[in-house]
Amino acid sequence: MNMVIKELPDMEVAYVRHVGSYLETFKAWGKLGEWSGKHRLYPPEQTFIGISLDDPSSTEEYACRYDACVTIPESFNKDEHDPEVQYKILPGGLYAMYSFYDTIDKFGIAYQSIFGGWLPNSDYDPDDKHCLEFCMNNPADDPEGKAKIDLYIPIKKRA
Repeated sequence: MNMVIKELPDMEVAYVRHVGSYLETFKAWGKLGEWSGKHRLYPPEQTFIGISLDDPSSTEEYACRYDACVTIPESFNKDEHDPEVQYKILPGGLYAMYSFYDTIDKFGIAYQSIFGGWLPNSDYDPDDKHCLEFCMNNPADDPEGKAKIDLYIPIKKRA
C-alpha cells in the first residue's frame, strides 16, 4: 500500500451526525451540504471530512455513528443555531494517509487492508484518535460513480 506519513494541525469543524448504515451517510452529507452552501463554506478554502466512529464488525449496523464535517475558519460566527449542526475540534498529530479512488462499497476493504496488513508490518501503532476521511470529490458527480478519499489513519511511532 502506498502510505504517506503526514502531520495534521487541529481543525475546527461543523458536523452533522448520522446513526445507521455507513452506506446511508449521504443523508448527513445532504444536510451538511445545504448548511455549508448557505454559509459559503466550500473547497478549496474549506475541507469536507467524514468520520466513521464505530467498527461495523463489532457494532450493529443500526447503531454505527458517522460525522459528516466541514472545516470552518477562525472568523466563523457560530451564534446562528441550527439544531442539526454541531461543532468540535479534530485533534491533529501524526497520520498515515492513503489515497482511495473507487466505489464507496469498497471503502471498507481499504480499512481492512490498512489495519490488517500495512499497520502491523509498519513501524507504527494506531493512535487513540478517529480516522479522518477527507472527501476530495462528490461520487455523484464522478463519471464512474467513484469516491476520491484521502484516508488519514492516526498513528504513533512503535516503542
